[in-house]
Amino acid sequence: MTDIAPAIARTVPDLRALVASWRAEGKRVGLVPTMGALHAGHISLVEIARRHADRIIVSIFVNPTQFAPTEDFSKYPRTFEADLAKLTGIGTDAVYAPTVEVMYPPDAATTVSLKGPATAGLEDIARPFHFAGVATIVAKLFTQSAPDVAVFGEKDFQQLAVIRRMAADLDLPVEVIGAPTVREADGLAMSSRNVYLSAENRAKAPELHRIMQAASSGIVAGEAPESTLARARKAIAAAGFTPDYLELRDAADLGEPRIGRPRRLLAAATLGTTRLLDNIAVD
Repeated sequence: MTDIAPAIARTVPDLRALVASWRAEGKRVGLVPTMGALHAGHISLVEIARRHADRIIVSIFVNPTQFAPTEDFSKYPRTFEADLAKLTGIGTDAVYAPTVEVMYPPDAATTVSLKGPATAGLEDIARPFHFAGVATIVAKLFTQSAPDVAVFGEKDFQQLAVIRRMAADLDLPVEVIGAPTVREADGLAMSSRNVYLSAENRAKAPELHRIMQAASSGIVAGEAPESTLARARKAIAAAGFTPDYLELRDAADLGEPRIGRPRRLLAAATLGTTRLLDNIAVD
């Protein structure tokens, strides 16, 4: 690896020309989709992608279609130069940074329709249009860059399940790899939105993960899941959060847990004005 900055592609033809040149050399291509504001969790995705591909594209695009009118699209942090500096020297070969007009031309009329994990009664309850926007932009990124592999963080676990299902259902020739959640030293899952936490709430935020760990341990030890989850939900509220959900689900399709299959504990809760997501394996 060198300290040479990644090539920057801002249009679909430029991106495809880069990929074609790599294909001509027999190289495998990896994609790491992001919305920028990169942190150590994103860098870990690039490092994982390097294990599976020879050339790595990191996309940076704040996707308007996955934000509801009440959400923070205009305020979402945009730190392109800092992001580019972080991607230099770690094996990123190209940054794809299209404009909204490139990704959504004025006459665009097609989106991806979803069921399955996208309607699991988790994030889709609070954000009913979110996953259609995510799936549409990811489908476009897959067809624009034609990667062999794409890496997504497990922190957004329902999103990962949605993308895996979409890629399989649409026969997209991409291996979707889930990467473990990267955490701060105190256990808080890294997120670009953590910058919105006040100092007081930042100190409280890791309590969500600690409560989830205790609930997971109880379930594994044989406690009844429903009573364990009920106590954990009360503990989350008592810690100062406004909980949206804390649910135990099948790890593959996010349906109800089934005997002999991996399970996942998923939570969302608001602290101050910041909505936090987390999930952990239970088995």
